[in-house]
Amino acid sequence: MGSVVTDHASGQSVSASSPISLQGIVPPLVTPLAARDELDGAGLQRLLDHVIDGGVAGVFILGTTGEAPSLSYRLRREMIAESVRIVGGRVPVLVGVTDTAYVETVTLAEYAAQCGADAAVLTTPYYFPAGQTELTRYVQSIAPKIPLPLMLYNMPGLTKVWFEIETLKRLSEIPSIIGVKDSSGDLEYFEKLCQLKSIRADWQVLIGPEALLPQAIALGGDGGVNGGANVMPSVFVDCYKALVADDAEAADAALATILKFQEIYEIGKYASRHIKATKSALSLIGICEDLPADPFNRFLEPQREQVAAVLREIGVLGKAE
Repeated sequence: MGSVVTDHASGQSVSASSPISLQGIVPPLVTPLAARDELDGAGLQRLLDHVIDGGVAGVFILGTTGEAPSLSYRLRREMIAESVRIVGGRVPVLVGVTDTAYVETVTLAEYAAQCGADAAVLTTPYYFPAGQTELTRYVQSIAPKIPLPLMLYNMPGLTKVWFEIETLKRLSEIPSIIGVKDSSGDLEYFEKLCQLKSIRADWQVLIGPEALLPQAIALGGDGGVNGGANVMPSVFVDCYKALVADDAEAADAALATILKFQEIYEIGKYASRHIKATKSALSLIGICEDLPADPFNRFLEPQREQVAAVLREIGVLGKAE
């Protein structure tokens, strides 16, 4: 579905339509590591096959769950090349390209395009907090240099800066922007975000916090970028499909599993527990190694057993012998 926006470089109205469909679940893929700065290639193969077989609408690599800011530029490039190769066109591949340096962001996006990725994902620059006028000019400047469809990523909890709604209204004039992923957890904001489809009917709006998937769909969202879909993609896909079909019984059943699964995120005492728990769960079901990027450490055996107990309860892991 297309819409008409104004290209301010030329002053002409142009037709905008999203080149990829992201209705559904797009897992923010973990980056499987075999050692420091070493990709777990076999694990990545199993992980991508696992989520694609689970029915996901796409994969998002090098995001928050993918620990992108902690990875070397070399490893990020390897992750892009290998992911695109393994996926082989089965689903769209979205690549997080945000860096504190403008030039590095553009360079990584160019590499992703050369590898055959389908879209780039750009969050607000982190470390130095930008004002909304600065942020608007930044995106207006960088978007034409990114040779891929571009999804914006609102992650104020980590970047310290929001894509405010008025800012997004202005940025909706850029035809290459195809939508927004919101991980703020603010449903009032998400509702206003969905209302921007009145300006850009082709925009796709996805929610990050997985427990809010039902509310997001009810407000007009297109799906979720949910970390738990690394581990149990089919459950999230079933939940999404049931919500869209207005099948309350099936949606409630899937959501109950999702909410129980979220107990793994409460294991451990540091903020890194979300990534540690997700990687621990993946290692327990035989998908990939559980090593996180520095400065984090993997869960020790007591925490792994707590994760395993939750997985057994929801049937993701077989009962202990």
